[in-house]
Amino acid sequence: MSLDRRAFIAASIATAGLAGLTLSGRSSAAEGTASRSLNILMLGGTGFLGPHTVQYALDRGHNVTLFNRGQTNTDMFPDLERLVGNRDPQVDAGLSALEGRQWDAVIDTSGYVPRITGASASLLADSVEQYLFVSTICQYDNWLEGPSHGTEDRPRGRIEDPTSEDVPTFYCELKAYAEEAVEAAMPGRVTQIRPGLIVGPRDRTDRFTYWPVRVGRGGEMLAPGKPTDLTQYIDVRDLAEFMVHCLEQNDTREFNCVRPPMPFGELLDACAQAATTPANLNWVPADFLDEHGARAWQHIPAWVDVDGPMAGSYTWSPNRALEAGLRIRPVLETVRDTLAWFESLPRERQASLNAGLSAEREAELLTLWRDANA
Repeated sequence: MSLDRRAFIAASIATAGLAGLTLSGRSSAAEGTASRSLNILMLGGTGFLGPHTVQYALDRGHNVTLFNRGQTNTDMFPDLERLVGNRDPQVDAGLSALEGRQWDAVIDTSGYVPRITGASASLLADSVEQYLFVSTICQYDNWLEGPSHGTEDRPRGRIEDPTSEDVPTFYCELKAYAEEAVEAAMPGRVTQIRPGLIVGPRDRTDRFTYWPVRVGRGGEMLAPGKPTDLTQYIDVRDLAEFMVHCLEQNDTREFNCVRPPMPFGELLDACAQAATTPANLNWVPADFLDEHGARAWQHIPAWVDVDGPMAGSYTWSPNRALEAGLRIRPVLETVRDTLAWFESLPRERQASLNAGLSAEREAELLTLWRDANA
């Protein structure tokens, strides 16, 4: 794979990881309250994953304190204690608002470079029992190429300069170094959460949302590759619930947090079930798409050619997390809820998807495919 392709994928993942969203409403309801109420510190909490996690923790009867810059979604969770500061200890008041406090656990959804993540872990080492760090499944070395059954024991990614803070370029590798920084500060007390593509209501990247929206639009539609090609993701609500579960169980291990690999055709079938207007799928081979500049990740999200060089990116094993309590909701539920959320957005937002093929580009590719097979 070319360096340009790798760089784009890294930047795409970084953009998604840094995306912030407003959450109005609730995540899926908790099944009763926890046996023990925890005092949880949330570093961040006002983006995409954070609000779902905070709400679920509250539903389970836990107490949550938010620490962030106080600049985004300041009206969210008005009844919670909010500490204002900066993840970077060298900026403004830094982490000083956390000094002298005690919590049972911390959830870090906003750490991207080892210097900053290590600073919070070091400061909190004597103040919390457990540190849950949200990393990424791409922190593994050569994660795109395989293996077909990746485990948590694979080596981490590396770069020449581990002190780099170029997150768009080295998002994956810097997450690996950030994991190590947390472990160095709190050995034996860290939970490493490594999600794949996080999807569901409130995801503004549209990398999953594109498909239920496009199928729902109906008409002649380009479907990439073949129905047996793969996709893999994690519903944001399933991820949030598992993270809180890990705190309740004091489970300090590393977890790949994804649903088991799924045929891409199964995803489009679920989209068709949720749609009110039928779409006619035209399966266009992956090599034809690549020849005409339409590539997985870069132009066609949430799909990969099982015969291509990135086949391993959607084949990671979630077995450890499943055995530890990760629950995966049906794909149709994720599709329906994502579509319902998207259709509640302003019309101008619905008219401008942030991922996937434009209508013009899709029509162009379909015409080329038909002409080539006339």
